[in-house]
Amino acid sequence: MAKLYFYYSSMNAGKSTTLLQSSFNYRERGMETMLWTAAIDDRYGPGRVASRIGLEAQAHLFDPDVDIFATVAAQHERTPLSCVLVDEAQFLTRAQVLQIAALCDRLNIPVLCYGLRTDFQGALFEGSAQLLGLADTLSEIKTICECGRKATMNLRVDDAGRTIRQGQQTEIGGNDRYVALCRRHFMERTGA
Repeated sequence: MAKLYFYYSSMNAGKSTTLLQSSFNYRERGMETMLWTAAIDDRYGPGRVASRIGLEAQAHLFDPDVDIFATVAAQHERTPLSCVLVDEAQFLTRAQVLQIAALCDRLNIPVLCYGLRTDFQGALFEGSAQLLGLADTLSEIKTICECGRKATMNLRVDDAGRTIRQGQQTEIGGNDRYVALCRRHFMERTGA
């Protein structure tokens, strides 16, 4: 029986690198994979999964209107898929998480999702909340805070490095817009 995996972390932990390595491992053994990423994240160009260390691959795009199950099922009918990999999984909708769970349950295709657990205010993203509830396997990808402890939070900062406490949940930005911190330092910097 195929499983649904959720690999989560704070910013800059290597989620995309791990996804790309996993896809490479399948393909190296002659197995087909299908990569997905959020349409909202166009930092590296539309439909690109890219890591900070230079690895990248083309991916299918999802936004809230995309039926991931139908698209994957159609591709699987043409070319059997061994694995589906989803980057920026925090941007999935509840319905899409149910769709990818159905890929595991109905089509027996493992799905590996990679994403942030929480936003810059410490709140769960919709996709992350659903994956935390439905995934068969939860795995934290660790990175470190400036103090050396495990970073679990994402602090949003302005161009001068000052903490941003208010705003839209989603603001696509690079390494200069977010800082991965442990909870203690996140709380200190946000005044929570």
